[in-house]
Amino acid sequence: MNLGSPIISKSRFISKDVVVFAQWENEEIFQDFLNHHSIGKILKNGWFLKLEFLRQWGNISGFQIQNNNSQDASDINPVVAVTLARMKFKEIPRFLQWGRPVEKLVRDHTGTNLSLASIRHPNLVSTFSIWKTQKEMTDMVRGHSHVPDPKRHKNAMIERNRKDFHYEFTTLRFRILDEFGIWKGKSDYSVNQ
Repeated sequence: MNLGSPIISKSRFISKDVVVFAQWENEEIFQDFLNHHSIGKILKNGWFLKLEFLRQWGNISGFQIQNNNSQDASDINPVVAVTLARMKFKEIPRFLQWGRPVEKLVRDHTGTNLSLASIRHPNLVSTFSIWKTQKEMTDMVRGHSHVPDPKRHKNAMIERNRKDFHYEFTTLRFRILDEFGIWKGKSDYSVNQ
């Protein structure tokens, strides 16, 4: 969905785009999937990134996320941030009140090359953003960006800590290993532009 779009809008709930986020045991199994599985053949003709897991904050059940001894990315290198959250239904209005300003912050931030969100009904929400540098991402999280109202994310996290919106929540950070294909008429989303 489009980050920051009106609550009641087609752009928030209806999309023809499909997002697949998957973990593979090794490169050989991944290539076999792309070359021989019916869904893999479709995905092979789309746009995708290969990522290396760096770190996790929070946790969420149902996903096997390996601990990684890898060092964090350099502050000057691009990174991908992914959030996964299982919403408390009664907290959705409050979440939207605090979350939409954060969506707009990320969407409009000069440090992002791409920022998206998705919903798997009934209550799994996810965001995906490619940041030009790790520093721009962490500055945004801490409220240190040189943008209007830079503390939107920080304030939403304070509110979340006061009364949680979610049953479960995690943020994952990845180093970009490679990018393939074209999406929305563009490539090189992972390049520090």
